[in-house]
Amino acid sequence: MKLTTKGHYAVKALLDLSLQPNFKPTSVRAIALRQDIPAPYLEKILIKIRHAGLINSVRGSQGGYQLAYETDQISLGQILEAVGENLESMPLGINNQNTSTDWVTVALWRKLNQKIKQAIYSITLADLYYDARSRQASQGEENNFIV
Repeated sequence: MKLTTKGHYAVKALLDLSLQPNFKPTSVRAIALRQDIPAPYLEKILIKIRHAGLINSVRGSQGGYQLAYETDQISLGQILEAVGENLESMPLGINNQNTSTDWVTVALWRKLNQKIKQAIYSITLADLYYDARSRQASQGEENNFIV
């Protein structure tokens, strides 16, 4: 599995939202500035994540996006799935239709994919949040968090 720019930005944006006091709504522009993400592209990503139900949008002058759940209820797998990331890590040329590929190799890659998916879905936004906070504290950084 290779994380695309879209997946990377999605994780960065949700981590940014997790760092807001009381999960207050945050504007796309504010997230884009803090995380160095093009705002129009970020907006498209956040719309996908909102459609997946992981974030809410709040209208008004103090509006923006906010997490729909606590950080321990949102998995990395859910975030990546919301933006259409392929969670399979099967190497090129290894598939069921390739008769020249050894069935043991195919079975092995299926098992590895299963374990990788389980790991991705077991990592929560809370895990990433605490990693980010630890990194910030060790480097003496302020609350403005850049992934």
